[in-house]
Amino acid sequence: MIRVRRVYNPPGQGEGERFLVDRLWLRGLKKESLRLDAWLRDVAPSDALRRWFGHNPKKWEEFRCRYFAELDGKGEAWEPILKVARRGNVTLLFSARDTRHNNVLALRDFLMAKLEEG
Repeated sequence: MIRVRRVYNPPGQGEGERFLVDRLWLRGLKKESLRLDAWLRDVAPSDALRRWFGHNPKKWEEFRCRYFAELDGKGEAWEPILKVARRGNVTLLFSARDTRHNNVLALRDFLMAKLEEG
């Protein structure tokens, strides 16, 4: 199972390994304060794509398509998440305020499709 959780929320039960998937470090948080297994910044969207999207819900579907294309070329960035997900639970951590239109939701969908492919 691949879960998502806003990084500012405390860890929950059964989250498994926790991966921060934001490109930039989080305001107001120290690395030592998080229960974090890895920070995989390279799996986040490019700066150009992130700026273009700007969490605009009208651009959501196009963002997903562009982000999936980026991810297809960065298997080494997301493969560690998939490897863990094949064995157990994974939680993807994000910092965005928008909990309905953000890169971690798109990433989860991308990874779930990869898991289904085998």
